[in-house]
Amino acid sequence: MTELSTIYKLSLVAAACFFHACSSSSCPALDCWFVQEKVGRGGGLTPPTSQEKSLLYIRTDANSHSAESQEPLSDTSPDRVYFITDPAATLCHHSLSPPKGSIEKPQCEISPFLQQPSNLKWVAPLTVSGFSPLYLQADWFSAALRGVDKELAISTVMRAPTATKEPNVILSVTSKTVSVQSRLGKPVLLDCGFWVDPSSPLSGSGFAVEWRYQFRGKGRLVLAYDGKTDRLADTQEKGATLDIEGLHKKGNASLILQEAKVRHSGTYICTVYLPYLLAQVAVELEIVEPPSLSIHPSPLPLAAPGQTLNVHCQASGFAPLSMELSWEFKGADGKARPLESCSVTGHREAWDGTYSQSTWLALDTSKMDLGTGGELTCVAVHPGGTRRARTSLSIIGLTSPSIEDSMAMVGVALVLYGLIKFVFWTFSSSGIK
Repeated sequence: MTELSTIYKLSLVAAACFFHACSSSSCPALDCWFVQEKVGRGGGLTPPTSQEKSLLYIRTDANSHSAESQEPLSDTSPDRVYFITDPAATLCHHSLSPPKGSIEKPQCEISPFLQQPSNLKWVAPLTVSGFSPLYLQADWFSAALRGVDKELAISTVMRAPTATKEPNVILSVTSKTVSVQSRLGKPVLLDCGFWVDPSSPLSGSGFAVEWRYQFRGKGRLVLAYDGKTDRLADTQEKGATLDIEGLHKKGNASLILQEAKVRHSGTYICTVYLPYLLAQVAVELEIVEPPSLSIHPSPLPLAAPGQTLNVHCQASGFAPLSMELSWEFKGADGKARPLESCSVTGHREAWDGTYSQSTWLALDTSKMDLGTGGELTCVAVHPGGTRRARTSLSIIGLTSPSIEDSMAMVGVALVLYGLIKFVFWTFSSSGIK
């Protein structure tokens, strides 16, 4: 029994070691660009920058040295190889490690980070003392990463002891909704979450969250929250909320838009502040609403050979602006073909930011091969989906009567003749009496 117990314990130890080895080696080595401003050059509004290839080895345990045993790539300078400790394993996400041979690669940039206080009124309480802690005296870096297929965006702030290449992640901000599409009137969730190293002295000093909106060079503050004093900043934005309880308990800084409107399309930037630190991710939101189609007149009147019918199709309530309108005709053979003789009007913007557009079709029965008629379709191709509106077209008097039609007319004539004779005999008999 003692031997079995010993074997059982050794098996557990071996399994634990194997699991630890697998988990510590599951994080990918990330090819990255080290970006920094060039010293002593420039003078313009945007200082010139330099780029160097860099390599990031990720580990979740600072005591793990498995990454350090790996050889850096031949074209990567040893000065640009970093061994990053990320206890939250944010940098170990599968979207940062695509399959071998994959064309699409994750994006990664690492830069020196300058820690400084903020003057924003919802951030200033974090550094009210005005003194920088000794903890800040180190080498600081920021990294921005984006996974393949726009699945994940990450921004981290890292601290490394001076003159070392082993930074620890202090703050990480992530979003799993890098690109979002929504219909009009629907609630929208823009994901943003953050993690703070609990062993850092900054973790107990409070935080602040800010959401800003940008579109075509213009921007506005959507929402700002001071987590230290538990206060929301006054903003003009309506219908934008945070889950305050989830923010404090789980680091859930997601923005909730209660009712999507066209004006909400744009870039949203989620910024999380710690004392002297900040990290931010950007989320793209596009409001996509397909058009509603209507054909006028409906139903179409009967058309005679040589007659021209003007048909109007209106597309309304759509966003964004891009859309293509066309016409199709399906005859008795069941085959659909495009109709070219149409015109399209310009766009008109409605009060709610949606657009409308019309197309006119001139149906010249003498020039178009329309047969005896068929199905006429207005087609709208839009990012929100393809929409169709249909109506029936009937052309009369185009062909001579068939044998069946002639027999039917003879039958009708005989019936009418019989009725007339019956009425005549009835009145004649009444006159004799």
